[in-house]
Amino acid sequence: MTRFLATAALGALTLAGSASADTLREALVSTYRTNPTIAAQRQSLRATDATVAIARAAGRPQVLANVGLNRDLTRSGILDTGQGKGPTVTGGADLSVPLFQGGRVRNSVAAAQTRVAAGRALLRAVEGDIFTEAVAAYMDVIRDRAIVELNQNQVRVLTTNLEATSDRFEIGDVTRTDVAQSEARLSLARSNVATAQARLATSEENYRRVVGERPDALAPPPPLPPLPATADEAVRIALVQNPDVIAIVRQAEAAGLDVRTARADRLPTLAGVVSGTYVNALGGDQPAGLSRSGTETSVGLNTRIPLYQGGAPAARIRQAQAIEGQVLEQVIGTERLVVANTRSAFATYDAAQRAIASNQVAVSANELALEGARAERSVGTRTIIEVLNAEQELLNSQVALVSARRDAYVAGFQLLNAMGQAEADDLGLEGGPLYDPLGNYRRVSGNWNDWANDRRHTPTSTRTVTPAEQPAAVQPTGVTEPRR
Repeated sequence: MTRFLATAALGALTLAGSASADTLREALVSTYRTNPTIAAQRQSLRATDATVAIARAAGRPQVLANVGLNRDLTRSGILDTGQGKGPTVTGGADLSVPLFQGGRVRNSVAAAQTRVAAGRALLRAVEGDIFTEAVAAYMDVIRDRAIVELNQNQVRVLTTNLEATSDRFEIGDVTRTDVAQSEARLSLARSNVATAQARLATSEENYRRVVGERPDALAPPPPLPPLPATADEAVRIALVQNPDVIAIVRQAEAAGLDVRTARADRLPTLAGVVSGTYVNALGGDQPAGLSRSGTETSVGLNTRIPLYQGGAPAARIRQAQAIEGQVLEQVIGTERLVVANTRSAFATYDAAQRAIASNQVAVSANELALEGARAERSVGTRTIIEVLNAEQELLNSQVALVSARRDAYVAGFQLLNAMGQAEADDLGLEGGPLYDPLGNYRRVSGNWNDWANDRRHTPTSTRTVTPAEQPAAVQPTGVTEPRR
């Protein structure tokens, strides 16, 4: 039910924003299509898909052919049969069909398939992490643009205040101290603008890195879906749906199958063999009645019975068991991390919601306080510094409100990600079909063709280097320009 609510509510991304501004949904679509981290993880999953075909190949028939051209250099004694020294052409073909391999193939195929399932879960985890990063980058730009605007407005207000204070100083209504206080506060405000602009530039470059393009005007984000009422409920959902947990559990299952595969090294193997040989003496004298060529075919069973292998099977089994133990410990570590991240995101979201409510009250109260301070200053019951302080307190509360709104939204999305509800399927992204990991698996996992291969990969992620940033071509050392 919770996942359904998340899907339905996050589907509102389709309707969010105005036509003149980029929306969060558009930023996520761009991230999904062009982010190199997601694209690289897809290629990693494709490599894992191929391990299933590799494991299956060990249980399939093997056909080998050999051709030789030989000439004897010397021959004496009993070996001198009177026949020519050649050359002799030999050719043969062997067909080997594995019949029993101690369970090695079955377990290795099962392990590869389990790792494919782990790889799909890991791709989901990477998608969720990158989407969370994109949401944070989107909200950072909105926050920092608002803070820059608030600080620039503060500079305009303080500039007007300084002009008014200077005029009143000229007529003797205020002192030099009042003018100095106004000048100091204006200089501080200009410094704050520069700092805020630098922070905005950093946020915009981070957005460019994650999303793949520079941010234009950004629309307010859509509402988040309903979130769990308690941290315990959020943790229960996360332990079932978090893709990192799913991936590491599958890895542990695969490691257990690796132990069974290693144990097969101590068991006998059986294979059916069919072979054929062809020989042709191309040169030399042949005894009368003997043909220059001949063929031979045979069929049989070959068994390999390990008696002693120097302790290698036991060492490989222990190695596989230790790796399984390592992954089992990592399961607990991942579970701990997911619980911690879920509770942290829930606490941050809850605190940010309360901060929003408090800062809204603070902004309203500071607006009234500033209005009153200015009115009282006009009648001489307040000083300049008290008005300046009231203006600064209003700015501080406005910045805190903007920051709290950003923190609440990002923490809410982080909570969705921790619960496994921030992947492409959950967000209802449009703009083309979603990547289907099953398509490549069906294409390659059952491959029998030795000569099949894919084209060289062309990156699907986009570069963010602009023409102005493109470095000039460097002339190689020792190469001179041709004369014209």
